[in-house]
Amino acid sequence: MNWDDVRIFLAVARAGQILQAARRLGVNHATIARRINALEEALKAKLLDRRTTGCVLTPEGEEFLLAAERMEAEMVAVHANIGETDIGVSGIVRIGAPDGFGVAYLASRLDPLLSQYPDLTIQLVPVPQSFSLDRREADIVITVERPTHGRLVARKLVDYSLGFYASKSYIKHHGMPKTRDDLRHHRLIGYVEDLLFSPSLNYSSDMMKGQRPQFECASALGQTEAVKAGLGIGILHGFMAREDPDLIEIMPERAIQRAYWAVYHESTRRLGRITAVSDYIYRLVEQEKHIFR
Repeated sequence: MNWDDVRIFLAVARAGQILQAARRLGVNHATIARRINALEEALKAKLLDRRTTGCVLTPEGEEFLLAAERMEAEMVAVHANIGETDIGVSGIVRIGAPDGFGVAYLASRLDPLLSQYPDLTIQLVPVPQSFSLDRREADIVITVERPTHGRLVARKLVDYSLGFYASKSYIKHHGMPKTRDDLRHHRLIGYVEDLLFSPSLNYSSDMMKGQRPQFECASALGQTEAVKAGLGIGILHGFMAREDPDLIEIMPERAIQRAYWAVYHESTRRLGRITAVSDYIYRLVEQEKHIFR
């Protein structure tokens, strides 16, 4: 069995498409297809079901994926043990993150990491959706809950606060609410509930005492922009809202806390690029904890 064929199989399994895997590896997609064929022939098993929408692992492919990941981890360990500790700190690392953390915080703080590893490419996918680490839809996921099942490594990053905020112009025209009952007389801004990607984010009904927001947005950044524009009162991330001098926190005693976790698949824990990026994010947040409090 050729290790290069196994490496290519891993790339296709993680990308879900031959073309996407070819782009990541920097080779022709025809070469990818040929090497996958050679691997399947060597194993006398069909590993991938090739469809117009992409590639899906067959049951045999799922089983071989586990073995291939063990092989990959051993290869990394061998290189590390003989002194090539930076082996693997290159290529693509895809980070799936809520837009509040990914766009508002992380995106502007990646220069030191990319300067240290010029062969590393970061893909930031800042959308409010769940990612499957098992299917390699992302390499590292920033979540607001610690996962309770699966072969995953989870590391707590930081606690952060959320609270009621309004713009100075809104308060000037509509007054300052003193209690949650006062919110009945104000326009509220909230999340689209059926698009919540975590049960822990379903805090609006409790904080707003069951009142329905008049404007709902599935983006933390979108909610922040709406509040800044004077559209109403919203529950915003403190580390985002406090940066804007035009925003005023309302009823700070009603603020709540949540936490960010960095999660990656157990099989990738010894890959240099995953360790480098994960450690960088952890150190970055550790140094700037005061921003989130």
